[in-house]
Amino acid sequence: MGVDLATIDVVIIVLYALGSIGLGVALGRNNHDAEDYFLAGRNMRWPVIGSSLYASNISTTTLVGLAGAAYTAGIAVYNYEWMAVLALVGFALFFVRPVLRSGVYTMPEFLDRRYGPRVRTYFALLTLFLNIVVDTAGSLFAGAVLFELVFPAAPFWLLIVVLALAAGLYTVVGGLAAVMVTDAIQAVILTVAAAIIFVFALDEVGGWTALIDTIERTTPEKLSLIRPLDDPHLPWFGLVLGVPILGFYFWCTNQFMIQRVLAARDETEGRLGMLFAGFLKLPTLFFMVLPGTAAIVLYPNLESANDVYPTLLFDLMPHGLLGLALAGFVAALMSQIDSTLSSASTLVTMDFIRPWRPDLTPQQLMRVGQGATLVFMGFAVLWAPQIQRFPDLFSYLQAVLAYAVGPVVALFGFGVLWKRANTTGAEAAIVVGGLTGAVLFYGIQIAGWPLHFLYAAPLGMAASSVALVVGSLWTSPPPSERVEGLVWTPDQWADDARQLAGQPWYRDYRVLSGLLVALTVAIVVAFA
Repeated sequence: MGVDLATIDVVIIVLYALGSIGLGVALGRNNHDAEDYFLAGRNMRWPVIGSSLYASNISTTTLVGLAGAAYTAGIAVYNYEWMAVLALVGFALFFVRPVLRSGVYTMPEFLDRRYGPRVRTYFALLTLFLNIVVDTAGSLFAGAVLFELVFPAAPFWLLIVVLALAAGLYTVVGGLAAVMVTDAIQAVILTVAAAIIFVFALDEVGGWTALIDTIERTTPEKLSLIRPLDDPHLPWFGLVLGVPILGFYFWCTNQFMIQRVLAARDETEGRLGMLFAGFLKLPTLFFMVLPGTAAIVLYPNLESANDVYPTLLFDLMPHGLLGLALAGFVAALMSQIDSTLSSASTLVTMDFIRPWRPDLTPQQLMRVGQGATLVFMGFAVLWAPQIQRFPDLFSYLQAVLAYAVGPVVALFGFGVLWKRANTTGAEAAIVVGGLTGAVLFYGIQIAGWPLHFLYAAPLGMAASSVALVVGSLWTSPPPSERVEGLVWTPDQWADDARQLAGQPWYRDYRVLSGLLVALTVAIVVAFA
């Protein structure tokens, strides 16, 4: 059934889309070489970094996925959100300094410095695959699900193509600077839009007390973050072991997220940006999860969990505000697609083309990146319709990651925190972890093993870690150039303490990390 938009709604959406494209084109004029295009001249400050991280994560897949998962399984899906805070704090404390001081363009390039080119190639290919198949395609699918209600006569594939072109245009022209600046604006718009939807949904069910009382009488388990061991959606043991690994991969190693930190002016700006993103993640319980809980009361018989957010949007929002909310949705769509496309083009250019053709000038590398953006946009368009085969969008996103990221987390964790880790150990981790993930994927997804997919991530990481440690200890220690400056040591904290001695507390990442963790714990305890 189609949904009619008023003229004011259409005007708001069109003006927003044109404004984003125009801003991207304008910022693209400042791109003169590869560093400008891929890392915004390494001159970004913490508010833009944090807002861009948040907006890139709170995409259409998140808006549709969180509400849908809350509708079917309850607020336990919020565990993925608050766990992200811990991942961001951990990266700010231990990883920012080695990564930024390495001067790399990409996270695979960092692994090259630490382990060698074969490890770099593995991670670059894996990241490209996940960026396109999981992130970009997932965003296009979520956007098409919503706009299918507005244009029911349009083929689903055509909606995907139009959305890809709208988001991809300013990314091709503007590079990372355009992506991050537009993301900062989009973060405000999508948060305001999500908050408005939450207020209207809460009003429709009769207020906060009425919502809580109704759910507690009917399905009380849907108001608990911590679920029993036999829970089919998010068992507590999977929460403890699996979700942190998925969070660390996504926030701390995934190129399309960490590229914003690589663009930081200095370590302080990078750390504060990550912590700011963590702070912005906490209210998603109210703005993006609980609307799905309200939909249990308002629309108990929806056919698909993916329809929850679009139904709330079109059923509750008056014209004018509907246009703003749709602009927020478009903002979320653009913020993830521009991020993943920018990341993919950076990976191809810096991890494959530049080593193969070191004679290319920075300007030529920039042109290669622009062409790669267009190619990957096409791949995502082709794959996005296949996501309809999964029960809901969030299950698709997390399940694909669970089988693939175990070796990645082991490589970065041991690489930065254990100086004895060497190339032999890293390559053994890739082989063993990859085989473990493949076996678990076959067993759980195809053969029907009675094992939750969240256990695939810790099992894959455990197998990779054992292989990495055994392989490293069995062979010679790594040469000094693969350790010096790339491994965290307690001396680095002492050095930071001296540099921060004269700074106010709100510029001290250690103090802010402690406060952010305390706030996170308070929210989890309140809803446990």
